[in-house]
Amino acid sequence: MAFACPATDDFFRSRIDHMIDLRLPLAVLASRMPWQEIEARVAQVFSHKGRAGVAMPDLDLFGEQVQRAAVSSNAARPRVPLRIMIALLYLKHAFNDSDEGVVARWADTPRWQFFSGCAYYEDRQPRDGTTLVKFRQLLGEEGMEELLAQTINVAVELKLIKPQELSRVIVDSTVQHKAIAHPTDSRLLETARLNLVQAAKETGIDLKQTFAKEGRDLSR
Repeated sequence: MAFACPATDDFFRSRIDHMIDLRLPLAVLASRMPWQEIEARVAQVFSHKGRAGVAMPDLDLFGEQVQRAAVSSNAARPRVPLRIMIALLYLKHAFNDSDEGVVARWADTPRWQFFSGCAYYEDRQPRDGTTLVKFRQLLGEEGMEELLAQTINVAVELKLIKPQELSRVIVDSTVQHKAIAHPTDSRLLETARLNLVQAAKETGIDLKQTFAKEGRDLSR
């Protein structure tokens, strides 16, 4: 089996692949993910963009001068390896954890570090949660969709899901707000009174009292 990344042997430390069960799903996924392809696409986001110069009107002995435009750019290659940052994003969504939580848990979980491409266990956090937030913002929606697509492709290749299952999307709407009041709500009683009064008028029944005033007082 190919290890997550090549590294020199360390006499005083044990490799993570000697500490964990390589048959676990996360370890198998680490060896099947196209990390080089993903890193190559993500690296384009963090590459420095060339900026055109601005021609200066003043002339000297050497002709017209060109001065670089002073435009600030947030694009830069992160200090943390891309493999680790990409793995942290996947682990965050896979285990439904917060940015701070996934970074703290990464330092205590050898399997997560193996999935991130580390050869030896590191008893420290790779970065704080703010770095993960900025990394996700720089990737944007297209970058996040690319990571999700690669994960789905691996799942199909491993026959964990069938291609037919991807032809239909199921949306869970339980998180949406609904105009449903509690059964004991006084507004439901007022609504029922109004409906009864309206139904009586439509059928020609004369009511001695509609309790309209009492309904407002009881509602308060």
